[in-house]
Amino acid sequence: MATHHFQLKAAWPGGRNSVGSIEAGNLRTKVSIPPEMDGPGEGTNPDEMLLGAAATCYIITLAAMIERADLPLLEMDLESEGVVDVTKGVITYQKIIHRPRILLQETASAAAHQKLEKLIEKAEQSCMISRALKGNVAVTAERRA
Repeated sequence: MATHHFQLKAAWPGGRNSVGSIEAGNLRTKVSIPPEMDGPGEGTNPDEMLLGAAATCYIITLAAMIERADLPLLEMDLESEGVVDVTKGVITYQKIIHRPRILLQETASAAAHQKLEKLIEKAEQSCMISRALKGNVAVTAERRA
């Protein structure tokens, strides 16, 4: 069994509306509360970072599955949306929706297209971040045209 450890250092200089920083491997950025939540909006924020983790995990997982299935990929991109609810001052990350756009080469068979549809859903269920969020945040995939 392999175990991987990832380290992050965070600095926060003061109160709620301060601007801090994080460093983790190649990630180095300022962090603050987003303007939608009455913060300074500098750098990134936990909501964007969770969405980024889920989206990158999903697209990497999907790419690996497409490669293993030997599907003739032409191009692929992804748009993801995070839905955060604020009710009575309680902030809840409700849902993440992945919307991949995937084009197979013109030579792709009908069977390849059917397999791709299955992989779009399977990648969401297989992604490490989606599995970590399961039971707390709904994560879905909807193919874009």
